Amino acid sequence: MATEPYIIINGHKHVRYQENVLSQKELLKQSQALYSHLNKRRSVREYADTPVPKEVIETLIKTASTAPSGAHKQPWTFCAVSNPALKTKIKEAAEAEEKESYESRMSDRWKKDLQPMGTNMYKPFLEIAPWLIIVFKKVHDLGDEGEKLNNYYVNESVGIACGMLITAIHNAGLVTLTHTPSPMNFLAKLLNRPSNERAFLLLPVGYPKSPTYVPDIKRKSLDDVAEFYE
Repeated sequence: MATEPYIIINGHKHVRYQENVLSQKELLKQSQALYSHLNKRRSVREYADTPVPKEVIETLIKTASTAPSGAHKQPWTFCAVSNPALKTKIKEAAEAEEKESYESRMSDRWKKDLQPMGTNMYKPFLEIAPWLIIVFKKVHDLGDEGEKLNNYYVNESVGIACGMLITAIHNAGLVTLTHTPSPMNFLAKLLNRPSNERAFLLLPVGYPKSPTYVPDIKRKSLDDVAEFYE
């Protein structure tokens, strides 16, 4: 039976999905391979200053942008920074917020929970890593005359895109760290972002320093994170 290459739904063109049907054996093999690969991913705070080609960063961002989003609005902007002077300004502003957090905003319990991570208010990786990717969420879009245009499920959409970006970074053989200095308003000012954008996440991207040490922590087991209803 002939199959049309596209159909029209609600006046809009829908193209045929390109299936990739695998056997059950292949499904299991591929799912296990990806898990094994991603289970090696770690948050890294010590970076080498080895350059990373801009083309790699562009590809990582394009990969993140394949994420699903509410009504396909794609409510994100990825700002990639390699300029040393700008990275220094970001580091200085981030450390000022972190100092305030460690000294007055964070509870004793919070700081105790962070002790195994070895974190503190100093963030040298913001200067050393060859790239910083700052992810902004678009709380709404702006029309040609500055009018507000709705975006939907913005936090969910941008969060999924960030997860895919982290996966892409690891898959490329690079490392990153989810950094969220709070508040992050300074990032919009330093990067001259429009009024409809809010900083969501900051990711340093590069190669790990050699040697690099990470906390000896374990991930929760499947039983701890999943419930099956069969």
